Amino acid sequence: MQQKQYSKNTIKVYSHYFKEFIIAFPGMKLEKITQDEINTYILKLIQEQKISRSQENQRINAIKFYYEKVLKNKKTYFDIDRPRKELKLPNVLSKEEIGTMLKVTSNLKHKCLIALIYSCGLRRSEAINMKLEDIDSKRMMIKIRGAKGNKDRYGQLSIYLLKILRCYYKEYKPNIYLFEGQNKQLQYSGESITHVIKHAAKKAGIKKRVYPHILRHSFATHHLEQGTDLRYIQELLGHASIKTTEIYTHVTQASINKLKNPMDEIFE
Repeated sequence: MQQKQYSKNTIKVYSHYFKEFIIAFPGMKLEKITQDEINTYILKLIQEQKISRSQENQRINAIKFYYEKVLKNKKTYFDIDRPRKELKLPNVLSKEEIGTMLKVTSNLKHKCLIALIYSCGLRRSEAINMKLEDIDSKRMMIKIRGAKGNKDRYGQLSIYLLKILRCYYKEYKPNIYLFEGQNKQLQYSGESITHVIKHAAKKAGIKKRVYPHILRHSFATHHLEQGTDLRYIQELLGHASIKTTEIYTHVTQASINKLKNPMDEIFE
């Protein structure tokens, strides 16, 4: 997996799930396990452990990786019926809620962190890996390195973000990474980012469940509501498929509010 440049998190997840797969077949040679036995194993996890569809797919992929990539078997070695993905709509914050989060955040480092993730639609890991050299104020762009699938992309540098980043740099003087931990050589931790965002939301009086990825969802939705072409949003988010980006068409306020509610017509 390292040779194929899988992310650290994917390696960790696949290794864990494949270890559980091996334990489930004690004394058996992995090469002898049949397709039906693998299907039964996955079905048992669904029924007894109530694993989510996402986890089910991860476990299937971990198993497939071993048989197809390690043993070099054909992709047709076994074929597990994959579940249909549930259409779960992402949670979104309003522009006003994000604005309030920024206003109530007095810590400059935390304010920059929230503004960066939202204004570029970043994943938490992308914010952690952001380096000083990735901020290009002359071109008003931000380089996002080694994103999902090890693909680099560019994001737009907000005028507001640039303004507060300059103040942040003067005060904190980061060395390599834009956001560093107490030890200047180490990146800011993912847990710290989650804490910062949850604390800001609580302080802003937001009752929704707020987490780092909700800022990315909000960024995409707000762009769509502003009329940004879906293809551009796909590029900004770094999605490999437009189908992934299309989920945001289901949550835009503009697409719903342009419809006239029949209830209102009754009482006109």
